[in-house]
Amino acid sequence: MSSFQKLLNIMAVLRSENGCPWDKKQTAETLKPYLIEETYELLEALDEGNPKSIKEELGDLLFQIVFHCQLAKERGEFDMNDVIEKISDKMISRHPHVFGDSKFETSDEVVEQWQERKKEEGKLKESILEGVPKELPSLLRAHRLQSRAAKAGFDWEKAEDVLEKLDEELTELRSALKGEDRKKIEDELGDIFFVLVNISRFVGVNAEEALRKTISKFISRFRYIEMKAADAGRELSDMTLEEMDALWNEAKGSEKIR
Repeated sequence: MSSFQKLLNIMAVLRSENGCPWDKKQTAETLKPYLIEETYELLEALDEGNPKSIKEELGDLLFQIVFHCQLAKERGEFDMNDVIEKISDKMISRHPHVFGDSKFETSDEVVEQWQERKKEEGKLKESILEGVPKELPSLLRAHRLQSRAAKAGFDWEKAEDVLEKLDEELTELRSALKGEDRKKIEDELGDIFFVLVNISRFVGVNAEEALRKTISKFISRFRYIEMKAADAGRELSDMTLEEMDALWNEAKGSEKIR
């Protein structure tokens, strides 16, 4: 028995009459949060570059996929074999330059024919913006939407133009802050985030990835402050901002040394 079949069998037993009470009561809807959570835990492991953690998180994500396939099988819709067959056929169809006689020299040509294949499959609707999941994190969704619009020629000519737009949006935000109109402030902040994503796209940086890494960096540096305060027998609430800022710079300096 293959390792994969063993996993499928375990899932079937967990959902059986004598299986696990928790697993038996799950539905596709109740599993959504776990699917998202496991995906982000995998991303965190990939950021850390720890093979052991990556292996474990890949397994957890795979289990969620197996779970959904088991639920679909119970409903008589499809099973794991159908899913594998579907993705295998799709990959062969969308890579005619690998599995057929087509010739593509650049990755841009590959992407272009990929879009053509999706049209043939009926995956592209009336708007080129359709098909970008609403459930994506906002920064990532903005990046995907902007990229699609850019392919149609709706794009800035150079990064400097986007930076000028950022200056314009910042001016509008300052004006909104003076007026204390919360709706206007929200709108202007949204515009700034959107422009920042445009800048990241121009310089070849994924905004979602960049922010995730900055968040991890913030957590690491703040934990340093907490630990230093604990070592000194002090509470953060008793420290001045200047003292905490000095520790922050220490943490920042130690990162450079590493």
